[in-house]
Amino acid sequence: MIEVIKTGFYDSIQDLGRFGYQQYGIPYAGVMDISAAVLANTLLGNDSGEAVLEMTMSGPQLKFCCDTYVCLTGADISPSLNEKPINLNAVISVSQNDMLSFGRLRHGMRSYMAVLGGFKTEMVYGSKSMYKGITGQFRIAKNDRLAISESKKVSNKKNAKIKGMNTYLESNIIKVYKGPEFDKLSKSNIDYLFSKPFKISKDSNRMAYQLEEKIENTLEAILTSLVMPGTIQLTPDGQLIILMRDCQTTGGYPRVLQLAEKSIDSVAQKSLGQSIQIELINY
Repeated sequence: MIEVIKTGFYDSIQDLGRFGYQQYGIPYAGVMDISAAVLANTLLGNDSGEAVLEMTMSGPQLKFCCDTYVCLTGADISPSLNEKPINLNAVISVSQNDMLSFGRLRHGMRSYMAVLGGFKTEMVYGSKSMYKGITGQFRIAKNDRLAISESKKVSNKKNAKIKGMNTYLESNIIKVYKGPEFDKLSKSNIDYLFSKPFKISKDSNRMAYQLEEKIENTLEAILTSLVMPGTIQLTPDGQLIILMRDCQTTGGYPRVLQLAEKSIDSVAQKSLGQSIQIELINY
C-alpha cells in the first residue's frame, strides 16, 4: 500500500488506455507519454501495460507501507527518497515507511512512477486509467491509499541508471502525417505550417493542446467524423488543436494532420509556452 500524504498539481493512475469502447463515446485516456510509462514498467520487469502514476509539473509526497521497487521516468521533478536524490530511469529499492517526494521541475512536463507488479486500483472497461465520469475519481487525493503488491527485497536488483533515454523529451521537432482534409489546404497554408514554429497555448490539457499562432482557414466544416489522439484539427477561426489522450471520439473540424505516435509523447512533455516545429513525413 502507498499512502498519499499530499498531492502535486495533477496526479492520476493511468495505463495504456481504454480500447474497444470509442463507439460509445468513451475516450481512450491512458498515459500521455507512452514511451516513458513503458520504459518504467520494462525496467521493473512488469508487463508494459501495467498502471503507473502520472505526475504533471509537480509531484506528490508518498509514504510506502511495504517494501517494493519503483522506477521513475519522463520529466525530472527532482525526486528524492527520504530526502536523498534518486535517479530517473533506474530501479530503486523502497522500504516500509520510506517517503518519496518531489521538488523543482528541471525538464519535461510529466513524470511516471511504476511499482513492481503495478498498481492494484479500480478497473473500469478493461483499464485502470482515471477519467472523469468513467472512474470513481479522476486524480489521486490526499489520504488515498493506493494498493500495490508487497515485494521481498532481492539482492540482484541494483540502483543502476540507464542513460540516453530522454532525447525525444528535448526535441522540438514534431513529426506528422497528412490528415484526411490536408489536401484541401491552400499552398500558402501548407507553406506556413511547415516553415514557422508554433507556441503551445496555456489553454492546454490532457484533452487537447492548443497552438497560439493561427492560419487562414477557408475550409468548410466536415460531417462529424472519427478523431483520435494525435489528430490536429483546424478550427473556423484558424486555430490548430492537437488532440491528446483524453480527447473526444468524434469531431466536426477538418483533420489536417496526424501526429506520429512518438510525437504525441514528445508533445505531452512540452511546457506551456514552449515552441514546436511541425515536420511532414510519409506513411
